[in-house]
Amino acid sequence: MFIQTETTPNDDSLKFIPGVPVMGSGSAEFLDTRSALVSPLAIRIMGIEGVRAVFYGPDFVTVSKDSENSWAVVKPEIYSILMEHFTSQTPLFRSEEERENAGPQDTKILATDSETVAMIKELLDTRVRPAIMEDGGDIEYRGFDEVSGVVQVKLKGSCRGCESSAVTLKSGIERMLMHYIPEVKGIEQVLDEEERISLSEFEKLEQKLASKSASKDSK
Repeated sequence: MFIQTETTPNDDSLKFIPGVPVMGSGSAEFLDTRSALVSPLAIRIMGIEGVRAVFYGPDFVTVSKDSENSWAVVKPEIYSILMEHFTSQTPLFRSEEERENAGPQDTKILATDSETVAMIKELLDTRVRPAIMEDGGDIEYRGFDEVSGVVQVKLKGSCRGCESSAVTLKSGIERMLMHYIPEVKGIEQVLDEEERISLSEFEKLEQKLASKSASKDSK
């Protein structure tokens, strides 16, 4: 078995492609050891020092690490665990029920959904999700405000905490949704505490660099 790796827009996330189906369809994300308990593979990868998240796509596994640990140290351990898992053909989840519960339920169209919400979910699932998965990530629908016209989404996998995700949302996803669905006026990313801190630090760094640049230009 040959496991390929692909870089992602996020330097701290790598996409591993084992050449065999992983989820087959759908995705699953594990952000701590507790959530990873349902998957023998995820719990082993989460046990590697520096690993902070594991994401399963249809045919790939995205692993995210902290910035303190080098890929040169982390990657060989991930390779070894993935190789052992996929050659032994061990089930990805402990049960079929846990597999179904781990997958995304966000774009499932419900009887209570308005026509606008149904269209948003369909576009996210058929047009947006496949494109984001190419970069080792995923998108999750979180809601739609009928009054403001704002769609709320959550980025996952390699897109979680990535500085370029804001550009992806605005230049790609927002434009597409607004083009096909007139009721949509904008898109908003739902952030958890870790992502807020990460983006805040990035903005501070950008301001610092801009300030230095302006100072040099004035001399």
